[in-house]
Amino acid sequence: MNHFAKIVETVSLPTALKCTLLAGALTCLSGAAQAQKTGVEWVSTTPTAPWVTQTGLQTAAGSAVAASVVAADSVTAEINVTQPQQAIEGFGACFNELGWTSLSVLAPADRKTIMRELFAPGVGANFTICRMPVGANDFSRDWYSYDETPGDFQLKNFSIANDEQTLIPFIKQAQQYNPKLKLWASPWSPPTWMKYNGHYAAAVVKPEDAQRVSNGLKPEQAGREGTNMFRQEDKYLATYAQYFAKFVEAYRQRGIPISMVMPQNEFNSAQIFPSCTWTAAGLSRFVSHLGPLMQQQKVDVFFGTMERANEALVDSVLANPNSGKYIKGVGFQWAGKGAIAGIHQRYPNQTLYQTEQECGDGQNDWKYCTYAWSLMRHYLTNGANAYLYWNISLREGGISRWGWRQNSLVTVDEAKKTYRFNHEYYLLKHVSHYVQPGAKRLATSGPYTDLLAFQNPDKSLVLVLRNKTAAPRTVYLKVGARSLAPLLKADSFNTLVLR
Repeated sequence: MNHFAKIVETVSLPTALKCTLLAGALTCLSGAAQAQKTGVEWVSTTPTAPWVTQTGLQTAAGSAVAASVVAADSVTAEINVTQPQQAIEGFGACFNELGWTSLSVLAPADRKTIMRELFAPGVGANFTICRMPVGANDFSRDWYSYDETPGDFQLKNFSIANDEQTLIPFIKQAQQYNPKLKLWASPWSPPTWMKYNGHYAAAVVKPEDAQRVSNGLKPEQAGREGTNMFRQEDKYLATYAQYFAKFVEAYRQRGIPISMVMPQNEFNSAQIFPSCTWTAAGLSRFVSHLGPLMQQQKVDVFFGTMERANEALVDSVLANPNSGKYIKGVGFQWAGKGAIAGIHQRYPNQTLYQTEQECGDGQNDWKYCTYAWSLMRHYLTNGANAYLYWNISLREGGISRWGWRQNSLVTVDEAKKTYRFNHEYYLLKHVSHYVQPGAKRLATSGPYTDLLAFQNPDKSLVLVLRNKTAAPRTVYLKVGARSLAPLLKADSFNTLVLR
């Protein structure tokens, strides 16, 4: 008699409730608790085998199998379906210029295949919400803004002509597959003439990097955290608010509605690429100009993006009567992950976005994919309503105009004109393919914590599970009135959908 059977024989249970764990499934022996196949969908991803459908899993009704009969090396968790947490608005990534130029290397048919996989509802990643820059960012072809005419307070020379070559066709092709795609935007730098240093960057290139990267910034032009690089006179603040309004209107005219804006990407960070430091007080002043114009455009304003673990910066803006009334949410990225939990606790009804997943080093390896999972779990278990990846596509090596190598969902081999989906794509797909807008995250309890759980509006349950061990592992799950015990492959991500 095998180990499982011996355990079952020693447990005091009615015959009808005795079951055994075989091949990762619950097989009930007899009686009313006999396990019934319930159409559970199960897909797994390992370092060598992405997105593989698994079969054979059964579930048992009620408490058919007591926890005491679970194998000694298994782990347990209970999903609480009666106390839903925050609503999920969606998942997505960012439309960057280098994303489009890399995809443009490919044959049109291949490019369409990728875009369908990313954006078509029910097909692949199922992206529903994405980000874009207002003007140049660090993954643009080079620096530009929509008005580089010094002193043009009337914005007579405002133009998004540059975007007609890259961002607009990129977004329009995504809209072909998902016309309801939500889009939000933030600038990395205002026009240079609106800044005290008259330059798009805020940090000097290091001498050791100068041979391969340049930005022309002089030491005396460098900015620093805790200062306002944007000119604080009202005429500049008012004009910059109009700049946002013209951007929103120009994109609307091209059939691309902007649903939300954030006033500045990483407002604490002085970078060698387009960037602009602000104080929280400076951003509050700007939001008091920006808010009314965005209300007229029916565009929300979020505070962010927050890249520091400093909750007081958020508090000061939300508490300011001139700016707080316009703020509809907060965006966090990078070290901002250290602030999201406290902000969610104090402002439980505030919408919170994870605005940019940390970007890796261009290797797109499995190790970073597992780190990305820890980020996703952290943000979503601490109240994030949306989770966004960063680069959709990059050429092999993932290097930016300013010399930063980063990961991407898709890598394009320019010489061979081929492409591949990377590990992090499949990880994100494990969640985004199944979790619908309007889903609620579900709380979990028990010793097994390496999971996420959601309930969709159609009442289907989505469980995303990680086995980080080097051997297969059984996870015993109690999900409402059902129980199941999948045998997870070694070093794997798994999604179970209970319909």
